[in-house]
Amino acid sequence: MFSLENLTHIIDHALNNTFNATIAMLIEMVIVGICAITLFAVLGLVLVFMERKVSAYMQIRLGPNRVGYKGLAQTAADTLKLVIKEGFTPDNADKFLFNLAPFLVMIIAMMLLAPIAFTKGLQMWDLNIGVLYLSAVSSVSVIGILMAGWASNNKYSLIGAMRSGAQIVSYELSAGLAVLTMIVFTGSLQISTIIASQQDGWWIFKGHIPAIISFVIFIIAVTAETNRAPFDMAEAESELTAGFHTEYSGMRFALFFLAEYVNIFIVCAIAATIYFGGWMPFHISHSIPFADLFNKGMDFIPGVLWFTGKTFALIFLIMWFRWTFPRLRIDQLLNLEWKYLLPIGMFNLLLATAIAILGWYF
Repeated sequence: MFSLENLTHIIDHALNNTFNATIAMLIEMVIVGICAITLFAVLGLVLVFMERKVSAYMQIRLGPNRVGYKGLAQTAADTLKLVIKEGFTPDNADKFLFNLAPFLVMIIAMMLLAPIAFTKGLQMWDLNIGVLYLSAVSSVSVIGILMAGWASNNKYSLIGAMRSGAQIVSYELSAGLAVLTMIVFTGSLQISTIIASQQDGWWIFKGHIPAIISFVIFIIAVTAETNRAPFDMAEAESELTAGFHTEYSGMRFALFFLAEYVNIFIVCAIAATIYFGGWMPFHISHSIPFADLFNKGMDFIPGVLWFTGKTFALIFLIMWFRWTFPRLRIDQLLNLEWKYLLPIGMFNLLLATAIAILGWYF
């Protein structure tokens, strides 16, 4: 199976042989930081272009097609425009919090990248409570949104921030229950252990009906948590102009915009890891004839391609939601969570627990 463990060990040994342990660790952190920032920049360009092309396909039109080959340079041109655009701060705004909010949202998105395994041997931090870490850190992002809405001294921004806060806090419960359902099957919070538990089949297949229900609830919940349509009441243009980032422009607006797309990538990466094995190739049970031959054939495909393919397939699904379903009212949005998703999620957790105790999963 393709692995980058040897490469990371070579870099680690080379730095430790050249410098003392402290300096070597600092250099490694700088390298990881540069890689993370580069990944964020590339994700922003790729996902915005993908969003435009997917929406164009859904609406039977072309999308960006002038700047660069078939519009490939359009997002780069938009980024350049945001970089050189002047950033305005409202006169009566809380300037410190107003400027801090977009950076806080972006920093939290970068912190969420730490436990995600891109392939075997390519993971920043394989801590033993990886899923709990992701759940805890992601819940802090709502503070940046509330901070932006309040500090802008704008009623539209404040209403948008309050809507977003209520929406994120509500749907975090269903997302947490959906993840907890799968933790019952895996028996661990560590990302590497969760991936290893899917060596003989992904949990979306092994977990029976509870896994499928959990996946559906998770996708709906994270779509709402990332303020994506049809759950984008926090940015309802017809009512609130642009919601909590109405007063932002230039690079500060770009940070909010980039954080939204990076968060989409992160939640889809989490779903790909928990339900579809992350970088683990598609394997079948050894009890099936010719299973070893099939599994060895799947191992020839690098893990990073498996991970990327699964993640972008789920990103396409979330984009499909946006261009298919109409926007919900705020009362419909909260009713969906408290009256339907949460009770179903709680019952599904009990069902998964019973199946795990009885050993009825594959």
